[in-house]
Amino acid sequence: MTTVVGAIVRCGEKAGRFAAAAALAVSLAGCYTTHATVDAVPSDYRQRHPITLQEGTRTVELFIGSSRGELTPAQRADVLALAQRWKREATGGIVIDVPTGTPNERAAADAVHEISSILTSAGVPASGLLLRPYRPTNPGRLATIKLTYPRITAQAGPCGLWPHDLGPADAAEYAQNKPYWNLGCATQRNLAAMVDNPADLVQPRGETPAYEARRAVVLDKYRKGESTATNYPNDNKGKISDVGN
Repeated sequence: MTTVVGAIVRCGEKAGRFAAAAALAVSLAGCYTTHATVDAVPSDYRQRHPITLQEGTRTVELFIGSSRGELTPAQRADVLALAQRWKREATGGIVIDVPTGTPNERAAADAVHEISSILTSAGVPASGLLLRPYRPTNPGRLATIKLTYPRITAQAGPCGLWPHDLGPADAAEYAQNKPYWNLGCATQRNLAAMVDNPADLVQPRGETPAYEARRAVVLDKYRKGESTATNYPNDNKGKISDVGN
């Protein structure tokens, strides 16, 4: 009888230890699940309104009159500026849309030759130019020559979205003391519009070589024990006022 009772006691102890281990595992699992929960609305404005890199286009329109077959000086400058930007940011060739079936069709066709000449002389290869005729849908509007090329753009938004009321309300968002949804969107959108190279938002640019000529002069003065300061022939030449002298 004593043996049977002892066995029952040992079984009870094992069952108790098993139940305690199971309860501990359940509690740890519950803690892990609680910490893994992600808020539906991020508190960081950079996560709510991220800046994304997309492929967009840059377009320049040239207004050509029906009695003019050449570009104006301002239009030549626009085409040259487009070619310079193309070399720096384009991801493809330049498409030249030429109007057809319009009063200025003949003048636009003549202007295309000058446009192509400016682009190729500025460094755009002839194989990167594509002439594409189009027929305008609005006959009452002056048809333009359109120069378009693809490029990488940075975008954020859209802004102005207000999914929740900012004032006192019964909604749970009012009691959470979190930034409202639209906060920081304008800053992100302006930064995306102002950045010179969208790739700078992802990774830094490669370093350019140092100016060895000036570095050699400074190091030579340092080895001789001379002052490394730059001595200008006339320090006051660039000043426009004598105040402080």
